[in-house]
Amino acid sequence: MLKEQINKDNIPKHLAIIMDGNGRWAKQKGFIRTLGHESGSKTVKKIIKECSNLGIEYLTLYAFSTENWNRPKLEVDTLMKVLIHNLKKELKTMEKDGVKMNAIGNLEKLPENAQKQLQEVIDRTKNNTKLTLTLALSYGAREELVNAVRIISDKVKNNIISIDSIDDSIINEHLYTRDMPDVDLLIRTSGEYRISNFLLWQIAYSELYFTDVLWPDFKEKELHEAIIDYQKRERRFGKTSEQIK
Repeated sequence: MLKEQINKDNIPKHLAIIMDGNGRWAKQKGFIRTLGHESGSKTVKKIIKECSNLGIEYLTLYAFSTENWNRPKLEVDTLMKVLIHNLKKELKTMEKDGVKMNAIGNLEKLPENAQKQLQEVIDRTKNNTKLTLTLALSYGAREELVNAVRIISDKVKNNIISIDSIDDSIINEHLYTRDMPDVDLLIRTSGEYRISNFLLWQIAYSELYFTDVLWPDFKEKELHEAIIDYQKRERRFGKTSEQIK
């Protein structure tokens, strides 16, 4: 089995996934696009559970981008309904399995009922410690960086911090992901080779893994393949191989 090939001492601490291909999966099967999103939500449940089993501490899923608001209204409405439904449905499971819910992005743009349900899950799982699940909702990395620059600039203007003190750590403190480590492994499904405005700062030294598998078909086996591939790589962070050894 693939899972037996995984080195438990070299598990990515922070895994991020661009879940792509729901619409194409539905189209290939002759379904409407919205059924693809519903099927994709079942994959989310399986991958969360398997990440927890493997010992991954942080899982960040690109669920809805700032650009996704430009999609047809029916599809956007369906995505919000699927989000609310799954938050309600999976709350007890997250409480039982020790999953802590988190969310990043311009959350104020979400429908009020989605905001309310999301906050309830966040509040009720805040003390869980096994896996931190972060949903990137109404999220765009450029918007995140612009927001950080504005906050830092205001603090400089008001003499809260000095220009000379601005470094990587200062910027990190003003990102949505301030309490999270950088991403170790980024997976994108569906055969696309783009980052699509996702965690641009946080993936500076991430290993990137692309697969042709559409998100609804991405199962535990595909996750194991990605992690095994990750473990074959040498992460040097700018150093030489000799320095790492």
